Formats: sequence, C-alpha cells, structure tokens
Amino acid sequence: MLTKSSTELIRQQNRALVLVALRRKNGQSHTELAKETGLASATVTAITHELEKENIIERTEAAPAGGRGRPRILFKQRRSAAYAAFVRISSDVLQYSMVDYSGTLIYRIEEKRDNAGQKVEAFAADIRNALGRLADKSRVSRSDLKAISISSKGLVADDNTTLLWSSVLGSQQINMRETLEPDWQAKVTLNHESLLVASALHASLSREQGKPIPRLAALSLGHSIGLGVVHADSYESPRARAPGFGHMIHSHGGALCRCGSQGCIEAYAGSYAILRAAFKVPSTTLPANFVPFIEIEKIAVQARQGDRLANSAFRDAGTAIGNGLARLISLHGKMPVVFTGPGVRFFDLMRPGIDEGLSASLGVRIEGPPEMSASLDEERLVFEGHLNHTMSAIDRDVIAPKILGQGGTP
Repeated sequence: MLTKSSTELIRQQNRALVLVALRRKNGQSHTELAKETGLASATVTAITHELEKENIIERTEAAPAGGRGRPRILFKQRRSAAYAAFVRISSDVLQYSMVDYSGTLIYRIEEKRDNAGQKVEAFAADIRNALGRLADKSRVSRSDLKAISISSKGLVADDNTTLLWSSVLGSQQINMRETLEPDWQAKVTLNHESLLVASALHASLSREQGKPIPRLAALSLGHSIGLGVVHADSYESPRARAPGFGHMIHSHGGALCRCGSQGCIEAYAGSYAILRAAFKVPSTTLPANFVPFIEIEKIAVQARQGDRLANSAFRDAGTAIGNGLARLISLHGKMPVVFTGPGVRFFDLMRPGIDEGLSASLGVRIEGPPEMSASLDEERLVFEGHLNHTMSAIDRDVIAPKILGQGGTP
C-alpha cells in the first residue's frame, strides 16, 4: 500500500524526469515528453499542468509536422522561473555570469586580479560586492537567485564549499557557503574547474556518440595543471571527480612547486615551471605568482626554431604529465584524454615527453596509449559545466520537490 510520503516521492521523481527531459532538449511536445521519460500520457499531462500553474514552464506553438493540420504545442522552460550565478576564479581574472532558468546568459562581469597576493577577507568582500553588482545589472532579485556555483583550480574539500589551497589565496582557506550565506539564500557550491570541464566534455561527446562514454579525463594545461575524470554507466549517472593531479609527486625532492612541496607534476609542467627550465633558473627557486602567457609563447617560438633549452623545457613538462597519466590509467583503466587550457597550443612540443612518460607503464606498453585530443575553448567548457551541474541541481532540489498547491514562482 502506498503511503502519503511514498506517493509524494513518486510524484517528485516523475516531475524530475520531465524537467530532465526538458533540460536535455528545451521545447518538446506532450507526446515527445512521454516517450522521452517513459511516463504515461496522463501523468505527463498532470505534471505539465502543475509546472505551468507554478510558472516553471510555458507552452508555445510550432508549425505542424508536414506543414498541415493544427499547430504543435511545445513545452519549454520559463526563463524567469529561477536564476543562477556562476563565479570562475582563475589566476588573473574573476568572472561572474548570471543565467536564467533556460540556461541563457544574461550578464557577465570580468575583473582583473592583483597577482601580488590578497588576504582572504578582502577576497571574500570582492566576491560579495561583485555578486551584488551582477544581480543589479541583471535585474534579478535576491529571492529569485536559487544557486551560486563557484569554480577554482587548486584543492577543493569534499564538502564542495571550502577551497583548501589555490594559486589565488595560497594556503588561506575560504568556505564559500559561509562567505555568501549572510547576503544570499541561494544554494552555494564550489567545484574544481577541471571537474566541470570534464563533465561538459563527457556530456557533449556522449550526445555525439549516442551513448554514454564509460570513462573520460580532461587535463588542463596552463599556469596550473588540473584534471577532471568522469565515470558513467548511463546518461543519468555520470560521476565526476577532480583528483589533485597537478600536485601528485613526479620526482621526490625535486623542483619546488607553488604549493610548497617539491617534485609535484605542476612544478615541471605549469607555465612557471616551463619558464624556469627554459632560462636555467634553479628548480628550487620560488615560483612566480603569475606568468604572462606571452612569455611562454616566446619560449615556444624558440623551441620550434631548434633552441635546445626551450625544447627540453616543454619535453620535461610532457614527461611529468605522461608519468601522471600512466598512474591514472593504472588505477582507473584506459580512457580518452582531452587536453584543454591555454597550454594546448604547445601540445606538439609536449607530446614527445607525454609519450615517453606514458611508455614507462607496462599496461600502456601492452595495450597502447590512450586516445588523446585537444579542445581550445576551455572557458566555454567551464561555463557549460556550471550549467550542467547547477541547473540540474535547481531542477532536482528546488523545482521537483515543490509542494503542490503553493503556486507562484519557486
């Protein structure tokens, strides 16, 4: 016998199925939604009626199939039903984006960072102030902002709110939820940037292939070295993680990393490490807080012209990455690896070292290296990752559980 609580749970699950289907493809007919969700026609009718009444979705007319007959009624997300803000923290820029419920970008603010270092209190105040300006410019009320999604490279705690270490704040830790809760009622989450990139790539490539990719890794090359890994059994259950790849040990007691350890992969493969190696600066020299990318481009030009030191700097970077990937494959199995970030334009210079580092693994020597490719638009992938995670969370945690009869915008 179904209890009231079990009936409500089933109702929430069915609402979630419809919302997921619309998130996958906005603008579907009643028949398409029933086919996509596997729900009975009467159930879809009841749910779409509820969601319309709650101002979550709206109906539009489209030309009939074949050009004859009555117009088709399509259901789509109501853009004003909810809003989300995304914050991207990088070594030189803070980017703030506001999106509506359909995932459409409304407004964006970018602010250059002072790379001389900043106290965590001032950093938190800057984020609070910028989010306030973003909401004002977007004309979004604080009650309508349902989620704030923040991304950063570095080390993110399992609570998905605390940044434990980053190139921006060093060892100064910040809890984003505690920082923003006084001003916002929105759900606040923090993810490693490479996790979002891997999630976006996995969703895109799975759609292209028509089936979920079992495993995929996204490796970001730049001032920092970041890795995101996705495992999936189905479209609905991808599991993404961002292990601390850049700070895995490549050579015990080796080159000094920005984190203070010696021998990290990043201490050989990050932009500052390439600069240090190309100019024969001792590897124990304190790394630069930030290296203008044009300096790495100059070294790349020299490497392609045959300069031995410049070429060796990129090859050593590749070897450290290849060794790390060999360990990853040993633990998780063979998987496609997509390289992203500004450093992908030097992938050809790193590739010999990557192949050398991978070949140190017995498994790679027997089964062959992983499929490797590059994606140049990392910024777009970070944005798509924010969208995938945040809008799905709003659907699941805010819209689907809404109590019947409340009415109005959630």
